Amino acid sequence: MRLAQGIVINKEDTFGLLKFSALRREVFLQNEDGTVSSEVKERTYDLKSKAQGRMIQVSIPASVPLKTFDYNAEVTIINPVADTVANATFRGADVDWYIKADDIVLKEAQKPPQKPKKDELDNEK
Repeated sequence: MRLAQGIVINKEDTFGLLKFSALRREVFLQNEDGTVSSEVKERTYDLKSKAQGRMIQVSIPASVPLKTFDYNAEVTIINPVADTVANATFRGADVDWYIKADDIVLKEAQKPPQKPKKDELDNEK
C-alpha cells in the first residue's frame, strides 16, 4: 500500500534546523536479468533534525550531483515529501516511513539577494 502522492511537509515545523551528516547509501538500478547495475538510482543522506531530536534520512534522485558538504553544515531540503510502504503480516502490517526530496542545499544558498540600502545607492552616484 502506498499513499498516492505522499504527504507534503512543512519543513520548518517538522524538521527545524537541519545539519548535514553524511551519505548513508546509494540505491542502484537493476538490470533486466535482476542483477544490480552500476547506475545509481538515488542517494540517501543522514541529516540531523533539531525538531525531531534525531537523525533523519532523506533520499534524493541520482540526477542531482553527489553532496559533499562539511559535517554539521546547515542545510535545507527542497520539496520534501513523506511516504510509506506497508507490508502485510499475519498480525496486521509493518509500515516503513521514508522522506524524499528534490535536492539538499546549503542554507546560505537559499537566502534571497539583498537590495542595496538607500545610503549605498546615494554613494554610487
